[in-house]
Amino acid sequence: MKEVEYFYAAHSAFAYLGSERFRAIVTAAGRRIAHRPVDLRRVVAEGGAVPFGRRTRAHAAYYFGREIERWSEERGAPWLGRIPTHHANDITLPNCMLIAGLVRGIEIDGLAHAMLEAHWRDDADLADRNTLAAIGRGAGVDPMPLLDLALSPEVKTIYQANTDEAIRRSVFGSPTYFVDGDMFYGQDRLDMVERALRKPYAGAWPPPESTPR
Repeated sequence: MKEVEYFYAAHSAFAYLGSERFRAIVTAAGRRIAHRPVDLRRVVAEGGAVPFGRRTRAHAAYYFGREIERWSEERGAPWLGRIPTHHANDITLPNCMLIAGLVRGIEIDGLAHAMLEAHWRDDADLADRNTLAAIGRGAGVDPMPLLDLALSPEVKTIYQANTDEAIRRSVFGSPTYFVDGDMFYGQDRLDMVERALRKPYAGAWPPPESTPR
């Protein structure tokens, strides 16, 4: 089965807002999701964007306030109405728990969505092992083997490779989708992802004169 590549982080607001719609689009196209959890903070910094903590108050109010508010209504994805309490915590453990699921051959579509939803709807602390265990059980996954494997050298190597690949392929943020090599950044591009799965767009990414890192 052909795949749609999905670069994202387990705490990403816009990955959450697009998660259910993305899953439905991929399923309807007869494909599967190739999950690529990444260190989003490093991807953003390496991509040349201003780090989240250094953006202006107006920028934060628009992109992490009004935009989320509107898309929450548009997608039927409830949210807290504010940035989650623990949003600045380390994101290694949840991202690596997802990768551990892949290493163990588990289908993690539901687990990934459950993490995103728990963080943005329920104010869950994704850096907390007990919280992640509860999210895993709620998603129908035995969490302990994944949590035990999450910080292993094998999984951390994959996490670094995912992040390095995202930077090399000019991923700007989360979520980013690749349909047969064509990049779509942001859940607001999901209608275009759906169209590309039916009929590819003309042209190619990256353009011939571009040399992604």
